[in-house]
Amino acid sequence: MARFGRVLTAMVTPFNDDGSLNLDVAQQLARYLQNHGNDGLVIAGTTGEAPVLSDDERLSLFAAVIEAVTIPVIAGSGTNDTAHSVHLTKEAAALGAAGILAVCPYYNRPSMAGIDGHMRAMAAASDLPVMVYDIPVRTGRKITTAALLKLFREVPTIMALKDAAGNPGETASLISQAPDGVEVYSGDDGLTLPLLASGIVGTVGVATHWTGEDHQQMFDLWHKGDTVGARTVNSRMLESFAFETGDDAPNPIPSKAMMRHLGIPVGQARLPMGDAPDFVEQRVSQVWDNLQRWRNQFPLQPGR
Repeated sequence: MARFGRVLTAMVTPFNDDGSLNLDVAQQLARYLQNHGNDGLVIAGTTGEAPVLSDDERLSLFAAVIEAVTIPVIAGSGTNDTAHSVHLTKEAAALGAAGILAVCPYYNRPSMAGIDGHMRAMAAASDLPVMVYDIPVRTGRKITTAALLKLFREVPTIMALKDAAGNPGETASLISQAPDGVEVYSGDDGLTLPLLASGIVGTVGVATHWTGEDHQQMFDLWHKGDTVGARTVNSRMLESFAFETGDDAPNPIPSKAMMRHLGIPVGQARLPMGDAPDFVEQRVSQVWDNLQRWRNQFPLQPGR
């Protein structure tokens, strides 16, 4: 089993109707995810709307979720300011986080040397394992395979990657050269099954808010050698993957709509994301109902 488990959710951050942070619902959601197929949680990442959280909100969120569950909680302490990231990392470690999510510095577009220095500074701020988050579509900078391998080989606590770079061939190359103990996670729901063939250990998902058990079944079937079964399970999640984000309703707007549909009052997203468009609210029940029909044709395994 991978260090943090194989199915992790990049958790949405719940807000009240007035836009304030709702820690009670954050704990409710965290427990729901733990009980529905998730081995771990990632807090205050992209899906968690980290850029619009104050430091006090982010740290309060870490504390509340860590208290609520028994599974590992990985704290998104990375920003585009290295000193700020170091501060948040120290605070997250003191609160009991199981690991750190260190996103590539966004907007600044630093060189690979700058990214290297940023990641090393974050890693030096605590003894926690660090998961580097490579998502060039949002950061504006792809972390090269050479730069990642250098970090993995030279910094003992940098030992995982959330790969949202969208290049399975390059991921396979990275995994084939990485030191033992380095664990790569899919950071793109639609590529999780293809990336299994490259050697990933799990996923940090978005649709896993409501497909955690489906993902567990897909992983079980894949590792048993039942590739047809794994493809069947992946097929029933494709509509959820298509629903979770888009130009007119970017992540996490649809995921929050799904959680509201399932009775967890996570509220709307803060601006600049904003409220869910009407078409999202209209489609969410269809996505959920279709998933149930697929599950009836190929049931979840007992206990998942």
